[in-house]
Amino acid sequence: MTAWIRAGRALNGSAVTLLVLTAAMWGANGVISRAAVGQIPPLTLVTLRWLAVCAVLLPFLWRDLRRASPVLLARKRYLALMALAGYTGFNVLFYLAGSRTSAVNIVLLQGVIPAAVLAAGAAFKGLRATPMQVAGIVLSFAGAGLIATRGDLLAVGALSFNSGDAMMLAACVLYALYTVALRDRPPLAPLVFFSGMAIAAFLESLPFFAFELASGGFFWPTARGWAFVLFVALFPSLISQIFFMRAVELIGPGRAGVFTNLTPLFGALFAISLLGEPFHAYHAGAMIMGLSGIALAEWGGRKRG
Repeated sequence: MTAWIRAGRALNGSAVTLLVLTAAMWGANGVISRAAVGQIPPLTLVTLRWLAVCAVLLPFLWRDLRRASPVLLARKRYLALMALAGYTGFNVLFYLAGSRTSAVNIVLLQGVIPAAVLAAGAAFKGLRATPMQVAGIVLSFAGAGLIATRGDLLAVGALSFNSGDAMMLAACVLYALYTVALRDRPPLAPLVFFSGMAIAAFLESLPFFAFELASGGFFWPTARGWAFVLFVALFPSLISQIFFMRAVELIGPGRAGVFTNLTPLFGALFAISLLGEPFHAYHAGAMIMGLSGIALAEWGGRKRG
């Protein structure tokens, strides 16, 4: 594990550089979910993603995992639920959404996550939100509503997410619950904890993979499909985690977390430039509302602190 931390320190990049690169990798993942359609089955992509992550991590972290095994086994139910919500479940919905909605919608709807985290914290952890944070939550969800109504928030009667948008919102809720529950994680080194959840995520993905096989949805990935597996395993799943941990070490979690708000911006730019997807005025409005809501919530949190 220490070898991975030393690798992060050897980057010699500023925290801002590392965080911008992290947001870019996470934004690219939304584009992959769309670009992978027809190249690799979505549930197969989930399974192979976590298999590849485990294959990279375990040779380096096996001893650390063995030493941490008593703690991991004592918290096995927590570990399984966390992996199911934040990793397996989130990615199953994320990649299924890729064949049902646009990459622009996928990445912009991810902007709901910070507001959903605040709402989940208030609902399940008793974390009281300030009026400014509540305003931020409402504004962020209004941005999602703008996407649902395709630019006409007054047409409430016409509010209808397509199935891909609905899956993406459900994925955001799962990830918000996972984020809030991270407060209760066992006292382990971040990469050791991440490795334990990666193993759990791989095991939990196997029933989904079996369903895809049984339902006739499986096909052999194309060469591009295999490239997507390697990309999402190495960059959004692994390297971004090393970058993020190093940035948190340099400037702290509060300031580092703000940079994740760049993810929808990068995702939208990639979707437009690489996939040629249209960018409508309501997308710009949703982006502004989402980022403004996050900024309000962040400012409200600092005022409370």
